Amino acid sequence: MQWRKLRASFALHSRVLDQAGLLFRASVSVQHPIQGSLAFSNERQYRTMPTHGIGKYKHLLPKEAPKKKKERQQMKQIKTATDAEYGTLNVKVSGYDMILVEHYSQYIHNLCNRLGVKVAESYALPTKSTEVMVMPEQGTKMYVDAILKTHERIVQLSQLNATLCPTFMEVLLKNQPEGIQLSVKLHTEADYQARFKARPELEGLMAQMT
Repeated sequence: MQWRKLRASFALHSRVLDQAGLLFRASVSVQHPIQGSLAFSNERQYRTMPTHGIGKYKHLLPKEAPKKKKERQQMKQIKTATDAEYGTLNVKVSGYDMILVEHYSQYIHNLCNRLGVKVAESYALPTKSTEVMVMPEQGTKMYVDAILKTHERIVQLSQLNATLCPTFMEVLLKNQPEGIQLSVKLHTEADYQARFKARPELEGLMAQMT
């Protein structure tokens, strides 16, 4: 009798465990249907989803205006002098020390702004190199001892008042640093051409083409 009771209770427990397993599997398949489907099939369903356009953002940005081509710089019209005002003047600053040349040209520009003198342009000229040759005591072959580089800056003035010019020049000369040369002259077309570095090879090719 005891053996039959044990056997019946064992069968009952196994049935309960089987029902609990079925319920657990059903709940898992309801909560995670994708995992359940992947468990039973090896097919990759995301392959059918379109992926074009992912990661592209340029269509969201505002359209930029097309860049304009740089036009060739042309010479400005030279203003003529009148009874009360000078024409276009070039204040030229030159020297071997580039820092002094640059600072002094900035000082002239700031002084013009304070005095109300109109500055048309402020630019640098191509650097000039000068070789210093030395002849030794014995022999006749000369060799290069040093290379001096001359730096030049131009502050171009327009409509400088004739009554203000003497005072303006006196202030410039009193504050002129050592080793810096200062000159003032009327602007000409040759001064405009001197702004550009000479390229004889290119000019020769252009002449052959024409």
